[in-house]
Amino acid sequence: MTWTSYQRVKAALEHREPDRVPFDLGGSVLTGMNRVAYKNLREYLGLPEVEIRIYDPIQQLAHIDQDVLDRLLVDVRPVDPDPPARAPLATPVVNEGDYYAFTDEWGITWKMPVEGGFYFDMRGHPLAGSDVTVADVERHPWPDPVDPARFATMKVRADRFVYEEKKAYILGRNAAGILEIALWMRGFEDFFCDLHLNPPLAEAILEKVTEIKMRYWQRALETVGENVMIVSEADDIATQRSLLISPEMYERYVAARHRRLFEHIKKTARARVYIFYHSCGAVKDMIPQLIDEGIEILNPVQVSAGGMDTRALKREFGRDITFWGGGVDTQRVLPFGTPEEVKAEVKRRIEDLAPGGGFVFNTVHNVQGDVPPRNYMAMWEALLEYGLY
Repeated sequence: MTWTSYQRVKAALEHREPDRVPFDLGGSVLTGMNRVAYKNLREYLGLPEVEIRIYDPIQQLAHIDQDVLDRLLVDVRPVDPDPPARAPLATPVVNEGDYYAFTDEWGITWKMPVEGGFYFDMRGHPLAGSDVTVADVERHPWPDPVDPARFATMKVRADRFVYEEKKAYILGRNAAGILEIALWMRGFEDFFCDLHLNPPLAEAILEKVTEIKMRYWQRALETVGENVMIVSEADDIATQRSLLISPEMYERYVAARHRRLFEHIKKTARARVYIFYHSCGAVKDMIPQLIDEGIEILNPVQVSAGGMDTRALKREFGRDITFWGGGVDTQRVLPFGTPEEVKAEVKRRIEDLAPGGGFVFNTVHNVQGDVPPRNYMAMWEALLEYGLY
């Protein structure tokens, strides 16, 4: 049997072993490559110089060109929404001296250093301040999740990837996670205080974000139709060593909204869909909770975070979820290790996560700008060597 990329990914999600471990580069805003690393990789591979198109402006991710996708045998493609036609709060990127700056459609401001900047950081929160009320939340000009421009090319891209190119694709979300957006809208300090001191305000923001997401997914899933297989959602709920909020606080504010959102996605989809859920950090203790909420794919496996031992995770949860990412550590090994260390790391992670399927290879989160191309290619070569079933 000659496997297509679509069949390869589908088998992994069904916990079957295909011909080799599927490989993702650029299939989502969580599995891509910074523009600096991408430029260096193209030069290293001897590929023609091209104008690098930005796929995600905040993270400065590069659009992965077809010659790289073909060269690296990438199995996954992105189908994200296009920009809306109308976004009253959004501003273009401008140079403010030492920084580039812009405001997104939610009203959040972002800045990146002109010299040596790899990505944008949050610098302003539209609902920050001690005097914000529930009425202010209702009056805020929230993004329109069903702006027709978001969906204008979605069906064409999805059909091309599945029916013509025989690739799997990830159907992208319209925003970060429910808890994440709430934190970004208020600012972390204000919102963490709200959870304890002003629950009605916290609830109002969380509910508004949930409603926006549900409306988006209704339209997106209706647009792509029956070929959908993977749906991307997220909520960063952990740090390097612990959770952002207590399990009790998570259950009180977040869990029911996740369940409602995921159930809505699965009910609306015209095919069996897998929820691709992203959270960085030390999420091991929350994995049973996430499985109960309805996720089937965990991205990434942040192998450098507390408790995220790949062998133990596979043993405990490998029958219930697919691990997407975790193929190589991106905090130390990939940027700072030797090619030999990279290959040894890849071999270990494949041995831990690949048996029985349920594993799609990707780095732990996006490839950052300081990753040497020789290390990235050492990773890829090790995947080809050790990733065969």
